[in-house]
Amino acid sequence: MSLTASDVDRFEAARPRLEAIAYRLLGSAGEAEDAVQETFLRWQAADVGRIEVPDAWLTKVLTNLCLNQLTSARARRETYVGQWLPEPLLAGDRMLGPAETAEQRESVSYAVLTLMERLSPTERAVYVLRAAFDYPHREIAEILDITEATSQQVFHRAKKHVADGRARTEVDGVAARRIVEEFLAAAASGRVEPLVRLLTGDVTAIGDGGGKVPARTAALQGALAVARFMRGMFRPGEAKRALVGGTAEAYAWTANGEPAVVVVVDGRVIGVMCLEVTPEGGIAAIRNQANPDKLARATELFAAADHGRPLLTT
Repeated sequence: MSLTASDVDRFEAARPRLEAIAYRLLGSAGEAEDAVQETFLRWQAADVGRIEVPDAWLTKVLTNLCLNQLTSARARRETYVGQWLPEPLLAGDRMLGPAETAEQRESVSYAVLTLMERLSPTERAVYVLRAAFDYPHREIAEILDITEATSQQVFHRAKKHVADGRARTEVDGVAARRIVEEFLAAAASGRVEPLVRLLTGDVTAIGDGGGKVPARTAALQGALAVARFMRGMFRPGEAKRALVGGTAEAYAWTANGEPAVVVVVDGRVIGVMCLEVTPEGGIAAIRNQANPDKLARATELFAAADHGRPLLTT
């Protein structure tokens, strides 16, 4: 059916919220945009005048599209080359969505997005709608066609699965920059001892190259092993410059609310390394997104932002 200008405006007003929901559910900005666009097509085809609560209708359509996408994504990830990590969003990206509460900020953190991969599609949907967007269980039940009691049970189960991961802490922009500066200084020192002091004993390092760029196919664990690997990663050299296509510059940023190293070559982001920090200040996990298919959005935001001078050049 033909939409009026008012109908289009109503959808556009809902778009930022829909994008933020879809990103949390799918872990991919590109797939989130596709899901929102498909929701618009469903809106366009619907008899909009008969929809009593448009926001609820749009959320239901979007969520169910994402649930179908998650089911097929699980099958695709079985054949994914190496480790799979979500697409990182740099600070300032509107798809990060609401950040007024600790729960909202945590729900989009790189650590929690990674942990949510453990959840079933329904658990993930309930967790996102409740923790990040504060939907009442009554509305979640209507969106997912389950009972309110089931929604409550699923949420508590999902919350426990996420909480069983590492203890996390929030850091502001100043603290995030300090953490990245210390990390890069230690990595560039040429010695493992400064890095080991920054890492927890059971630190994990994971890289996602998607089969497009070199990346370890298995996670590294333990402070000494991770420190040695990071020392080599940030060691300058002609061979490395040839591999990445030029001189690499490392910047301090935040991605998904976590301290992050953004590595850039000729204006193109080639890596976003998120550092998960414990309440005691140690780095407990290093998650490096290097798959170029998942860095186009980061490159666009980086180019448009005032990123200052690099902290390290290799």
